[in-house]
Order: sequence, then C-alpha cells, then structure tokens
Amino acid sequence: MFRRLELLIGPEKLAILQQKTVLIVGLGGVGGNAAEAIARSGFGRILLVDQDVVEPSNINRQLVARSTTLGKPKVDVMEQRIVDINPNCDVVTYHTFYDYSTKDTIWDNDIDYIIDCIDTITYKIDIIQEAHKRGIPMISVMGTGNKYQPEQLTIMRLSKTEYDPIARVIRHKLRHQLNLKDVIVIASKEVPQKPLQETSSPASNAFVPNTAGILAASYIFRIAIGETVTLS
Repeated sequence: MFRRLELLIGPEKLAILQQKTVLIVGLGGVGGNAAEAIARSGFGRILLVDQDVVEPSNINRQLVARSTTLGKPKVDVMEQRIVDINPNCDVVTYHTFYDYSTKDTIWDNDIDYIIDCIDTITYKIDIIQEAHKRGIPMISVMGTGNKYQPEQLTIMRLSKTEYDPIARVIRHKLRHQLNLKDVIVIASKEVPQKPLQETSSPASNAFVPNTAGILAASYIFRIAIGETVTLS
C-alpha cells in the first residue's frame, strides 16, 4: 500500500509513522485535505473533530462534500474515506464543536501531532495554548478565505505573518503568553480580496484552502520523520 512512500523514506520511518496519532480539528476545505494527506502518508491513528454536516455551499471546495454526502456529518464522511484508503488506520471521530465544554474528552487521548483547521479564533488560541502546555508539536492554519493565490501560502512562524486578520488577533492575544516564534502556522502573503457582496462568510475556492491543508500535512509528516522544515 505504501510502497512508493517507503521508497522515499524507508521502512524504518514508515514504521514510525504507523505508530503515531494525529489530531485534526476542523474538516472544511483545509482540514479535509489535511486529513486525507495524513491518511495517505501512513499515520496509524487519526482523531477527527468537527460538528458540521455537509452542506451545498461546501461543494465548491471541501473534500467531504459531494451530492451524495449532503446532510451527513463531515467526520463520518471523512472516516469512511480514510478507511477506504487504509483499512488499517484507526480513526476516532468526535462529531462535536471544539470548545471549553468538549475539549477535555478530546485531549484525553495520546496525541503526537496536531493540525488546527478551525475558524473560531477563541478556540484556535486554546488549541495552541494546550498544545504548547502539553509539548505536542502542531501547526495552525490561518485565514484562507478571500484569496486567489495558493502559491502565496507559506509555512512560517506566527511572528512573521502579514495581511492576515486571524493571525493578527492571535498574535495580540498570545504575545505575552508564548514566544510567537515557537507558534508554527500556515499563512498567506496575499492581501485578501474584497468579496463582491456583503456576507458573514468569506469567499472561497477549490485551491487556496485545499493547498493549505496539504502544506499542513506536509509539515507534520516531515517533522514526524525527523526532517528539517525551513521556516519564514
């Protein structure tokens, strides 16, 4: 199954990945692609957290969204997809919103790595704080809405982010609690576009959030096998 991957990293590192657990919070355009890339990279256990069901507005950009999955919980759709890819992968799902009332159940797992793909800033901050308190390597994906250019996405330190309103708030909230150089994120160097209509939801497409998810999985994969990742 992982023969082509084994040719790249060797059987010893593949065996290491098969013993590791990745927590992925949020299964939208970013999280769905991150989850699939992690599953296809040989990780043995994946924890999925998302309270949403698939809606028609998701179809233009989310891996879990198809006409046949409308109305289904995203965690269930993603679990089935992962099991179809790798039946040996242990998938644990939490069809719930990550917040102060649910977080203890989620953190009551042995977690090796974390990919944060949620939009709610309060709980993005909480995930970062918990990960650093517990010494768990993680990456947090900043805003991908209202953007056209996936090539502008970069793995960087939170202290280096620009043009990203989510990152700006998180920097402000965490600057007296953590060394922002230790907080690793995916962020775009692209100035956000202005949507053509006023809306409470950002405009989005099939390539910027999806690319962010792949980059996040790539970062976790590389640090899991002991590779050095160059950061901005």
